[in-house]
This record gives sequence, C-alpha cells and structure tokens, in this order.
Amino acid sequence: MKLSVVIPCYNEVRTIRHIVDRVRAAPVAEKEIIIVDDCSRDGTRDLMRSEIAPLVDKVLFHEVNQGKGAALRTGFRAATGDVVVVQDADLEYDPQDYPRLLQPILEGKADVVFGSRFQGGQPHRVVYFWHMVGNKVLTLLSNMATNINLTDMETCYKVFRREVLQRIEIEENRFGFEPEITAKVARLGVVIYEVGISYYGRTYAEGKKIGWRDGFRALWAIAKYNFLRR
Repeated sequence: MKLSVVIPCYNEVRTIRHIVDRVRAAPVAEKEIIIVDDCSRDGTRDLMRSEIAPLVDKVLFHEVNQGKGAALRTGFRAATGDVVVVQDADLEYDPQDYPRLLQPILEGKADVVFGSRFQGGQPHRVVYFWHMVGNKVLTLLSNMATNINLTDMETCYKVFRREVLQRIEIEENRFGFEPEITAKVARLGVVIYEVGISYYGRTYAEGKKIGWRDGFRALWAIAKYNFLRR
C-alpha cells in the first residue's frame, strides 16, 4: 500500500524542514510526499527549492495565496497513492501516528479515518480553552447536520482511500475545507472511523493562523454543504 502525504504550506520557514524530516521518518514502508506552497512570503519558497525539493516527491507552487483548501485541492490531484493523508506543515501533528490512522483502512474496515485530538490517551499540549470550545461546537453542529458522531471534525488528520477523494470536488479555498469534506464524505455513505492521536498545539506567537473569521466560515460551510446543496 502506498501512502500519499499532502502537506499544504504557507509561511512555515521555521517548521517545514522539521515536518518533512518527521514525515520521512514515519513508520510507513511506501510513501509519496507532496508539498503545496501557497505563495509563501517568508523565505519558505526559497528553502523549498534549495533544500526541501530533493527530499520529497513533488513540490507544487501557487503563484497567488488561495488558502488551505485550495492547496489541498492541488495536492489531492497530484496524489498517486492508494491512501491519502493530510499533514499540516507545522509541528502540531505527529507523523508517528500514521500507523494508528491507517490501521482501520489496512484491515478493510474503513474508507475514511479522522484523527481525533479529543479521544484516546495520547499526549496533548494544553493551549487555548476557547479554541477547544469552538472546535466542539463546530463538531456538534456538523454532526447534527451529517448525522455522524465525530468528536473532532476540525482535525487536520483525515485519511482517505484515494478512490473516495476522486468522487469529491473540493470547493472551499480556506479552512471551510474541514466541514465541506466532512459533509461530502458523510453523504457518500462510506465507512468512517475515528482514532485518537497526539496533539502539540502551538500559539499565535508560534505561528498559528486559524482565527475567529474561519470559525464563521466553517458555520457557513456546514449550512452550505449539508442543506443548501441538497
């Protein structure tokens, strides 16, 4: 089984080499690493060309900043693996969790796996209370709309059989991707599993990007892709 790791990247000059090294060291025998740089302006692009490109399979560049969803759309189209996982370019999520995430798919039980920060006994850094509340509220509203019982809809770690992704058109350009893909996966009627993962959250001083505007966009995406598109 070949795993495609899609890494959307924007202004991550301090972390991108570290995450690439961690992905390369992840205990998965065959993997393809795809980075999509979403028009970084902090030196990430230069680092990508000089240092990162030889270490990965594909580096794709956006000439205009479009957002995480747009970067993932580009990366998914380039993926050739049997299974595709989303990996953020920061250090919040640990690629050592890949075997745990892949297990339900390898055992033939699941088509899609979500990695939950709120489930299981893995280590978690203690960060923002209101972010946690916001995540739980968005997950609750998404669950009410989709009638599935996730504990962490907004998680980065989403793993798909590639044929599932090929049935979905990603429309959201920014963080609305999370509720959009959840709604569209739920509508397909595929088998979804959730497993506990570790989480090393970062602060805004350390480069965290998601904000309250993205929360409102997520609310709109929940309504749009669960109700208005029906």
